Amino acid sequence: MPKLALNQGIRLLLMILTLSVTSTINTAANGKEPPPIFGDITIGRKFSPDPITVRGVSGGSIPANQVAKRVETPTGPCTGFVDEAPGHTLQLTSKFDYLKLKLQSPADTTLVISGPGGTWCNDEFDGHNPGIGGEWLPGTYMIWVGSYQQGKYLPYTLQITEVK
Repeated sequence: MPKLALNQGIRLLLMILTLSVTSTINTAANGKEPPPIFGDITIGRKFSPDPITVRGVSGGSIPANQVAKRVETPTGPCTGFVDEAPGHTLQLTSKFDYLKLKLQSPADTTLVISGPGGTWCNDEFDGHNPGIGGEWLPGTYMIWVGSYQQGKYLPYTLQITEVK
């Protein structure tokens, strides 16, 4: 009897494994794979897919104004707490007449972007989520996503689009 239970257990395990592998293959084939976490992005004009989406976790122990080296920019205040290292690096291979970076998170987050031409901060672009849109020069941009409370970490999705 124990041998029968063992065989049933092995069959059940193989069935679960097969379903898992099939599900993973179907997900990749349908293009519904979840976006990468803390991904670095390189794009040029008219990139595809649009929007590009990456995920991350906001927050850290360093005041955002310390990373930005100012308390406010024309795009908003440099508030919240971030990690020392940026969560993402965005490499633009060409000039963009319009490019928008927008965060989605279940709680209020902040944004610091440093690159060619300066540093920009934002804490409310669309509701409680930050973002920055406008003209962008080619080059490398470092992106930090912060939380209002030191040591509080929140999941987020960052969308990059040429659509206004």
